[in-house]
Amino acid sequence: MIAELGQYALALALALSLVQVIVPTWGAAKGDATLMGVAGPVAIALFGFTAFAFGALVQLYVTSDFTVINVVENSHSKMPLIYKITSTWGNHEGSMLLWVFVLSLFAALVALFGTNLPDKLKAHVLAVQGMIAAAFYAFIIFTSNPFLRLVPPPAEGRDLNPILQDPGLAIHPPLLYLGYVGLSVSFAFAVAALIEGRIDAAWARWTRPWTLAAWVFLTL
Repeated sequence: MIAELGQYALALALALSLVQVIVPTWGAAKGDATLMGVAGPVAIALFGFTAFAFGALVQLYVTSDFTVINVVENSHSKMPLIYKITSTWGNHEGSMLLWVFVLSLFAALVALFGTNLPDKLKAHVLAVQGMIAAAFYAFIIFTSNPFLRLVPPPAEGRDLNPILQDPGLAIHPPLLYLGYVGLSVSFAFAVAALIEGRIDAAWARWTRPWTLAAWVFLTL
């Protein structure tokens, strides 16, 4: 049931990401503050569904649920708990889910803390973030689904690549993604500014904290 709930959460996230693209963009074009204001709550809800899907995959690894192909191929029931958790992103499908989790996190942070942004710019920034997210959700659901079932399930998993069973490599991917994916906010600000034709000192001030935050994670 957990795998199916994670799958449903991803499908809802894909639908919400399309709403995050279309409605605020339409609102910005019409100058409708209500439509532009949809971007913030949708971005926060999108993070909620993505966090649920990611948490579901972590739970499947922690409980060694070998009815899920992804868990079978990258885990083992005798692994230490820390490596069961890090196995979640120690593979292609799981790492893509971590990617969109971080992406939705940054969009939610913009929605929550970007209160000083002009409504139109904020709508465009979140719409661009939604566009990136939609592409990744579609990619995960249709080509790299981490929740696919295996029937009949094996008695034991194949274990995680021994090279990845290291404390340094356990924290490396999350920090790396917080840096790489965090820079998507800078990209979104740049595209939004180009749409509005306003690349000026104010735009640079609004973008700077997000760029510095991503740079700090890359430095770590």
